[in-house]
Amino acid sequence: MARAAAEQETPGGGQPVLDRLIALLDLEKIEENIFRGVSPAHSPVRVFGGQVAGQALVAAGRTVPDERRVHSLHAYFIRGGDPSVPIVYEVDRIRDGRSFTTRRVVAIQHGKAIFSLSASFQKDEPGIEHAEEMPAGVPAPETLPTLMERAEGYAIGAHARPRPIDVRYVNEPPWITRETGERPARNQVWMRADGKLPDDQLLHVCVLTYASDMTLLDSVLARHGVYWDTDKVLGASLDHALWFHRPFRADEWFLYDSASPTASGARGLATGRFFAADGTLIATVVQEGLLRVL
Repeated sequence: MARAAAEQETPGGGQPVLDRLIALLDLEKIEENIFRGVSPAHSPVRVFGGQVAGQALVAAGRTVPDERRVHSLHAYFIRGGDPSVPIVYEVDRIRDGRSFTTRRVVAIQHGKAIFSLSASFQKDEPGIEHAEEMPAGVPAPETLPTLMERAEGYAIGAHARPRPIDVRYVNEPPWITRETGERPARNQVWMRADGKLPDDQLLHVCVLTYASDMTLLDSVLARHGVYWDTDKVLGASLDHALWFHRPFRADEWFLYDSASPTASGARGLATGRFFAADGTLIATVVQEGLLRVL
């Protein structure tokens, strides 16, 4: 999907922009196992990948009992989505077991699949516990400038537009490091929904899924000193996988720590970890993206 935010422009952002994201994720049920979603009135040429992933997960989750939480998803971006027409989501109820539920979702436009997702849900169960620790020495998000403040004076286009996600860069953003000559091995940002979300655990997971596609491939480009809007970069998400480890609220701060282990063949691989503000590891993500530097 297109490497650009799918939000409609609103000066100041905040709750009004977040409310529009909540509305985007509130799909219309048009038949059993069939849902319909739309894109914002003001959109880039292609549908933002985080949007279609979040909507597909909503479609899957609405066919699953509330007591079963999504613990993983695996998705492929097949074609660029057209933001001018609705997206139809068809849900296949693969399995309903005693502990796990599996769903497959295909997103369709113009009679063709543009995206596919498989998601697994599980009822809460006790078990062994351990987790990696959050990186040390990370400053508190409230002490860091906003994305709009970081973008001031730079031509970074859609990435400076108000978003439903409040993003605070811990390290220098990639559009700055391309000028300073720094080639960071990691990209760290604090994130949270820019307002208040309802107490709906599926919605919080879908908002994090949306946010997970916003800065992940930056960790690939930063290694090479190039950036989306300041260089001739053609990019698109190819596949995306998320594992949700523990409950969280997406309207509370979480640290998104990402890195790129490899890039080759016009593709870049990026991995990321999400930590709650108290240091709890809440999710892990892996994505491969198409990256052509022209």
